[in-house]
Amino acid sequence: MDRLANGLTMFSLGLIFLVLSSLRRHHIRVEYSVSWLGAGLVLLLLSRSPSLMQWLASAMGIHDPPLALLVAVLAVFLFVFYRFSVMVSNLKDANIALTQRIAILEYHVRPQHENSQA
Repeated sequence: MDRLANGLTMFSLGLIFLVLSSLRRHHIRVEYSVSWLGAGLVLLLLSRSPSLMQWLASAMGIHDPPLALLVAVLAVFLFVFYRFSVMVSNLKDANIALTQRIAILEYHVRPQHENSQA
């Protein structure tokens, strides 16, 4: 159990460091980094608190705390991936709406441009 907790601690610290350095170099936007930083902090908290891990295992009805920890890790990342799926869907909808608005503007501007050339 200690090896798993230590491995998860190193993973979460690496994730936090990677997100902060990417944020500093402007490779990731702030609104996207919040989810990853939150996930890293949740994983760090779970990996460093054996009593919280034991409580989580009993709340889930799992007798093995490391298994409960792995289930919690999976749940955290599924939540982050779901959040990004919603963001991508919203961006796609906004992109479609913007494309349609540009097409309407071009439709209205083209006859005026052709009249000015004639």
